[in-house]
Amino acid sequence: MDAILEPLGDFWNGFISNPIVVAVVQLSIIYVVLLWLGTSYWAFRDMQSRTENPILPYFAAALIIFFTPLLFIFAVVLYLIVRPRESLAEVYERSLAEESLLAEVEKNELCPVCRDRVDSDWLVCPNCRTRLHRVCPSCNRLADPTWPLCAYCGREFERPARAATRARETQPVEEPVGMVEPADATAERARLREVTNT
Repeated sequence: MDAILEPLGDFWNGFISNPIVVAVVQLSIIYVVLLWLGTSYWAFRDMQSRTENPILPYFAAALIIFFTPLLFIFAVVLYLIVRPRESLAEVYERSLAEESLLAEVEKNELCPVCRDRVDSDWLVCPNCRTRLHRVCPSCNRLADPTWPLCAYCGREFERPARAATRARETQPVEEPVGMVEPADATAERARLREVTNT
């Protein structure tokens, strides 16, 4: 038995003491240590990009360092399980997308009375019949009903009070039904005027 084990032991001792094998083992150990330290630095930077808490990145790096170079793979798996799902950049990008959607929704006009959604070129709300715009008689563009003049051509709009008085002035004055004189009475009155003038 010793005759078999002795050559094997000599071969193993020769293999281990070989300078190439020693260099490969040392380089492997250095590689594992660098990978261990690099992974702890990666965990530090990754946690910095995922949280605003200043302590958590150091905790993530310490978690990997304390697991030693032999067990740091388990620390990496544990870190990947407990780390925040989104980075701060992704959260910021999502909030920008939400704000742009809100701005697009707010861009759609609402009726001032019933708060129903209306198009920008509607004259009247179809739900509550509120006047939304008026057409400028000069340039035929839509104007807000509260504007005193057209923003596109500068024509002044009539005020509601002035428009009402002008409508009253242009309407024919109707005499009461009981006050209408017959045609022969007006002729007789004209004859009496002529007599009194002479």
